[in-house]
Amino acid sequence: MPRFTSKLFTDLAVWMIALGVLVGASFPFFTLALGIGAAQVLTPQFWTATLTAGILLGTASYLLARLVVRPRLQLLGEHMRVVEKAIRDATYTNDWSGCTLERCRVSVDSEDELGESAKAFNDLVEALFRAREVSSAVSDFSRALSCQLELDALTTQALDLLLEHTGGLAGVVLIESAGELVISAHHGLRDPQALIASGHVRQALRTGECQKVEFPDDVHVEAVLADFRPREIMVIPVEFKKTPLGVVVLATSRVFTPDVEWLLQLFRQGFGLALNNALAHHQLQRMAALDPLTGAYNRRFGLTRVSEEFHRAARLKSSLGLVMADIDYFKFINDTYGHLAGDRVLSVVSDTIRRSLREGDVMVRFGGEEFLIALPGASAADTRRLAERLRGAISEMVVQDGDQQITTTLSLGVTSYPEDNIADLQRLIKRADDALYRAKEQGRDRVAEAIHRIEPDPNPPNADPLPDVSAAPS
Repeated sequence: MPRFTSKLFTDLAVWMIALGVLVGASFPFFTLALGIGAAQVLTPQFWTATLTAGILLGTASYLLARLVVRPRLQLLGEHMRVVEKAIRDATYTNDWSGCTLERCRVSVDSEDELGESAKAFNDLVEALFRAREVSSAVSDFSRALSCQLELDALTTQALDLLLEHTGGLAGVVLIESAGELVISAHHGLRDPQALIASGHVRQALRTGECQKVEFPDDVHVEAVLADFRPREIMVIPVEFKKTPLGVVVLATSRVFTPDVEWLLQLFRQGFGLALNNALAHHQLQRMAALDPLTGAYNRRFGLTRVSEEFHRAARLKSSLGLVMADIDYFKFINDTYGHLAGDRVLSVVSDTIRRSLREGDVMVRFGGEEFLIALPGASAADTRRLAERLRGAISEMVVQDGDQQITTTLSLGVTSYPEDNIADLQRLIKRADDALYRAKEQGRDRVAEAIHRIEPDPNPPNADPLPDVSAAPS
């Protein structure tokens, strides 16, 4: 339909009045067809009356359409302007207070085209708010994880955010380490360890695709993993540049919606990057803390750990055993078989010692062939028994170097807090080192205990840097 002006309602007025004029002009001929005489119809007065009636009808129709349609269009336009302004302001301020879902929606009061337009506008507003929520969730997720490099803290925070934004009730984060899956964080699961052997977990890790397991209402699940009856479990692999890093498992009492599945796809991208950074940081920390040859803590980091255990024992009034161990005649081994053979002996000795320790014990490469071992909770008797066990294991050890078989022995000095009532870690280590000297002087391949002395000290344990302690003679 041709347009006359740039305004829709002005064009509508023109067309309606023109239609009224057309009806008024044709009405006399219509009356002739009804049998009314021409002398009565074809007169100026009748023409004027029908034209006036047509113009009035067109005008009334226009006013009625304006009264009914225009307010709805104006309301729709006003809401569009509100949404447009809110989007423009939020682009720079991220403040959406000017447009809430209730304020921006349009009331739908008809089932015609105008009603459909209002519904379409409301659907658009809801989609906009959902997109904003997803964008905000992904942004918060990425921002929260990007500033976290500690692996355990990262995975715990990531799992909490995933459960919050997906409506999940339980979950676990499994990290691949040396070809095995280990639990890094979990929430709401009775036996998260059981998930490591799950075929769905292995398949997700192998294929890089999410796995979804649904449980129908009429199916009873035996050995339920969670503290609720799961309706659906989602297994999400985490990758960085196509390299698998781990798996996230989420369980819910209802079905995950398609929106949640899309959200998880966005989350896993940011989590993959953050997890890769945390794993790299963890590896660097491990490399910085461990002696590369023996796998024990290096002296700097190890003494910090021993100091932490000593202060914990003093604070909790618990025991702490210390063992100073030295490989006998190590210089002779280096001179006779070479330094590569000596390095191998050091490595095998440290591995043998480590296998005899508990998970919470601390092993430090204190000097060239000297090790300091801290045993939280160990009494003097416990410390002595462990030292004897280490001495026996090393004396039975054989290191193969080509055609040569190398044997060695270990001398050890032991002490224990609070039996050795010293409130200063420096002197406690010196006491174990003195006991090691005596073991060397008494013939090596033996354990010597420190001579316990009661030295009351009203001051709290000293945390000053530890002085160098001379190595025991080889």
